[in-house]
Amino acid sequence: MSAPHIASDISDDDLSRLADKLVSKDLVVGSVVAPVWPAAGGGSAMGGQEERQRFLGQVRKSCRIAAKLRELGIRRYGVVRIDSASSVTEWAKAPEENTRLIAETFREACLVAEDFGERLAAEGEICWGGMHSWKRVLRLLEIVDRPRTLGFQADMAHTLLYLLGYNSPEDALLPAGYDWKDQAALDEALRQLTAALRPWTIDFHVAQNDATVKGSGTHDKTGRHCLPGDPNGKLDIVRHSGLWLRDESGDPSRAFRHICWDGCMFPNSVMMQPETWNDILSTMLAVRRAHGWRECQS
Repeated sequence: MSAPHIASDISDDDLSRLADKLVSKDLVVGSVVAPVWPAAGGGSAMGGQEERQRFLGQVRKSCRIAAKLRELGIRRYGVVRIDSASSVTEWAKAPEENTRLIAETFREACLVAEDFGERLAAEGEICWGGMHSWKRVLRLLEIVDRPRTLGFQADMAHTLLYLLGYNSPEDALLPAGYDWKDQAALDEALRQLTAALRPWTIDFHVAQNDATVKGSGTHDKTGRHCLPGDPNGKLDIVRHSGLWLRDESGDPSRAFRHICWDGCMFPNSVMMQPETWNDILSTMLAVRRAHGWRECQS
């Protein structure tokens, strides 16, 4: 929800025009991203009062847009995605105090979301302070303790790096120098990870990862998304999706109405190729067929 995409201050009239355009292309809106980062007009969730108010202001604007799109009939499901907008390095200077501040900001964000009838999903990505390891994000969610309003967004590319302990070696679930041919160890680590975070998961990104990191600035050391057919990809996308989409008994949980694919890390030249979307959509359809979605729900 940020220019040059959809400006956070977009008018109701422009939102109506956007809805009409989406309808004309037989599309709908699901989850939206709140631009909570300082560079986009937000502020750190563990920063000073002014920074935290900017963070909440961006959540409020995004929830307004999300609710308006729901009112216009173009958005029948989905969440508003947030993160801490804070660096791991800054968080590490005072872990307990900074975690407390992030939790306080998230609780206030929950109140904002509830005013608009929305839910928030905290993205599990290793570049966000206080959310950079599976144990840290789980503890943060538990401290906030607003499960009806705040949940977890699981992106398969990012959560794979939780296993390796990038930015948090003490929380790694796979050893240094792990041999990727050892699928049994990978499966067991993913089972442990998903058992902890699945109960909180309310938004899901189908994705592939080659177990390397990239990034700069606020997105330093984040997951390298790969296209579904990348030979360096480490995940069995359809099979490993089931660890998130099925409950502890192995039954489809149907905990949310739609699944996503995040293309923000690919150049436009890749995104403009029809075969890119054929591969992505066929993979997502395979995930849907395998784990409980038989048809698009209205």
